[in-house]
Order: sequence, then C-alpha cells, then structure tokens
Amino acid sequence: MSDNIKAEAITPFDSKSYLNMELLRFTTAGSVDDGKSTLIGRLLYDSKSIFEDQYENIKATSERRGETTVNLALLTDGLRAEREQGITIDVAYRYFSTPKRKFIIADTPGHIQYTRNMVTGASTANLAIILVDARQGIVEQTRRHSIIASLLGIPHIALCINKMDLVDYSKEVYDKIVEEYREFATRLKTKDIHFIPISALAGDNVVHRSENTPWYEGVTLMYLLENIHIGSDINHIDMRFPVQYVVRPYSDDFHDYRGYAGRLASGVVRPGDKVVVLPSGFTSTIKSVELDGKQLDEAFAPMSVTIQLNDDIDISRGDMLVREGNTPRQGQDIEAMICWMGDKPLQLNGKYALKHTTKDVRAVVKEIKYKLDINTQHRITENPSIGTNDVGRIKLRTTAPLCYDAYTKNRETGSFILIDEATNVTVGACMIID
Repeated sequence: MSDNIKAEAITPFDSKSYLNMELLRFTTAGSVDDGKSTLIGRLLYDSKSIFEDQYENIKATSERRGETTVNLALLTDGLRAEREQGITIDVAYRYFSTPKRKFIIADTPGHIQYTRNMVTGASTANLAIILVDARQGIVEQTRRHSIIASLLGIPHIALCINKMDLVDYSKEVYDKIVEEYREFATRLKTKDIHFIPISALAGDNVVHRSENTPWYEGVTLMYLLENIHIGSDINHIDMRFPVQYVVRPYSDDFHDYRGYAGRLASGVVRPGDKVVVLPSGFTSTIKSVELDGKQLDEAFAPMSVTIQLNDDIDISRGDMLVREGNTPRQGQDIEAMICWMGDKPLQLNGKYALKHTTKDVRAVVKEIKYKLDINTQHRITENPSIGTNDVGRIKLRTTAPLCYDAYTKNRETGSFILIDEATNVTVGACMIID
C-alpha cells in the first residue's frame, strides 16, 4: 500500500457534471468487527476519494496505537469513544463520488444495543451492504440486519463475505455461506441480492478484481455500486407533494405571489396538471413549477420546488397536492410496523407526537398486535411488549386524518416517526401496512 495519496490524483471537480450525476445512498451493516468501517475506508482510499492530509492523520493515529498497518476504519470512526474502543457507535455519514455516480454512505453500528442506529442510517438507503465474517458465517446480527433492511424496503442487498484472506480465499467457505443465506433470504421482501467475496483489509474485490479469487466470476463491489439500476427505486407514478412552506414575499415586485414550497415525495409534476388539495378536496391546475427562480417544464421526485396554482385556495403546511384521480388513502386509524428506539418500552394507550411528511399530529397507541422475533421472524402475540430495538406491529389513532400510502408502495408517504412529547426524542420509526 502506498503511503502517499496526492490531492491532485482525485478527479477534478466539475460542478455541472456533479449536480447531474445520479446519487446512490447505501448503508453498511453486520456484526461487530466484521470490518464495516474498514470496508468504507478501503472504498474511499482505493477510489482516491481522500486527501493526503486525511491519510497522514489516520496513519499517525495508527502508529500511535501501535498498529503495523494503516487503519482505514479511522476514516469513519469519528467519535473519541469509537476510536478508543475500536467500534462504531454512532451513524457516520460519508460523501464521495466517482466519474459515474455520487454516493452517500451510512456506516452503522454492529452491536445489538445500537440496532436503532442502524434503522436511522438505513431508512433512506437504496442499497444495504451486509458484511459477514468468512470465519463466522451467518450469525444473529446478519439475520437481524437483513430483516430490518427488508422491513425498511431497501431494494438491493449486497452480501459481502469479508476476511476471505483469513480463510485462504476458500471457494468452499464462500459457497457454504451463500447457500445458507439464500435459504434464509427466501423469507425476505428484498429479492435483488448480490454476493461478493472480499477482503476489506487487503482490498480484494472491493475496487479492483482480486487474483486471489480466480473462481469468482462476479463483479467488484465498486462496480456494483456504480452500475446497479436505481432509477425505478423511486415511485414516479403517484404524485405526492407535501406542502412544507407557503411562499408570500409581500414585495412590490411579487405583490400577489403565492407559492407552495416542498419536496416531491414521489411522481412527476408539470404546468397544466390537474391537482387535488388534501385534506380539503379542492381542485385546481398547476400554473408554474419553479426551482431557484427558474420555471421548469417538469419536476420529479425527489426535487424540491415551488408550485403555483391557478386558483386561490386555503393551503397550509401539512397539506398535500396530489394528481386528480390518483389520491392516497386518508384516515385516522392506522396500522404500522414499528422499530422502537426509545429507552422506555412502547406504552399501550400511550400518547405520542407523530410526524408524517410535513404534517404534525398527535396519536394514541390503541393496540400492540405482535412483536417480531428478529431471528426467526415468528410473531409473538401473547402479551407482546415492545422495548428498545424491538420490531412489532401496532395500531394507532391520530387526532387528525393523514394522507398516506402503504410503505411498500411509497417509502415517503408510507412512513412516519413517533416522538416522546416529554423529551422531544424520536422513539419510533414506523412503516404503514396496506
């Protein structure tokens, strides 16, 4: 491994090309010490996405700790406690790009007690990299993280069998793990699963193909990240525009201007489209779609735009614009799968603040239908109690109707969070069931 990475070696920054590049969000998951942070460090290093001073800093830190090689995991383990213990605690986000794509990485913890952190990091991901130690095979955390990735609707999974260098790059070890995971994955909703034998420490099959695995005919991890198709991951059919802010400049130049700003949760909008305002039900047509002061011929999810209508309608934050003839469900009684993040158990008949897209309401938990055994996927229905890191199914009632879709249909309008009103802490991540 070279000790010098020059800043000049990085691809020159082209702002116009960068803005037009496709963005892939991915998360890493796995058991403790499976090499998640090392893998991300290897991706950044081998793709020339770090600067010389960053490398020199982690090199010096590695030498102070008495390590014989540069510990690339230090690129993501940013907290002092993480560096001291050699584990990942918080969700670490890193951003980098190649000539083909932009990437946002969420490096998540492997410990069971930090499962809720993994939910946070994976909630917006297109792809989940799940690492398996080749020496240990499929373990409890592999199943736990796979089930959570499936529940969160992550469309793609890359199962990376790491530390192949410690099992002499054995094809038999790799095949056994792949076979076991394939059998387990038949119960997952995620169907696009890729298997890659790697060594994050040595760099085998991470960015460059390895000569140590001549029996492997698949692609490298970087090739997969750069080329996997994610265009159909976003719902471009059902137009959903939650209003975040009503724009009223109150200036002489824009005396009568009234625009509705927000981020398209799904679908496409164009001037002239007929829309329905929910929950009021009033209809209008789109006068203009604007971005950064410029009018657009169309906008699509997940763009943030300002929409003007041809009619003056009472619209405020939390309302939703949808296409006429294609409306979401509306109601106050909602069933959802919940990943519980609170330190105290979920309270039956407990009252919580609920945030759904841009709408804020209050909710009461009416029923805990079951808790999910995260290892076997069996449902525990007898006196279920949902505590920290547990997953279960609940029924709740809100103080005002929500406009929502099933999570399997729309990850944006099909999800919400619960907040403890006393502490203002997010305690539950929920996915609405059809």
